[in-house]
Amino acid sequence: MATRVDVTPAAAALLRQLREQHGPLMFHQSGGCCDGSSPMCFPAGEFRTGNSDVLLESLVIEGVPEAITFWMSGSQFELWRHTHLTVDVVPGRGAGFSLEAPEGVRFLIRSRLLTEEELAQLPR
Repeated sequence: MATRVDVTPAAAALLRQLREQHGPLMFHQSGGCCDGSSPMCFPAGEFRTGNSDVLLESLVIEGVPEAITFWMSGSQFELWRHTHLTVDVVPGRGAGFSLEAPEGVRFLIRSRLLTEEELAQLPR
């Protein structure tokens, strides 16, 4: 089954740590500039999604008891609807309010185009 979002092993390890510290988690990917283009991780429900946001994936991570939702602004999704996203983590501190900032690392997105087969399996 095709997915729109996956995580690297390093990102999964950090998400397990953040889950222990903060409880259930969520991501939001906006179309902003600079760090506004980075995926932001929040305690679940802290970032209010609206009718214009699209739920891309409910990520199941080993060792995390509940799925981590990954949301994107609707306008950004219209531009990225043919793109598969992989959440990774790298050294360095971002300038946003994402939960990983105090850890001295930041989440980032690695992307590739979805294949025709993947697109046929995905909604929208």
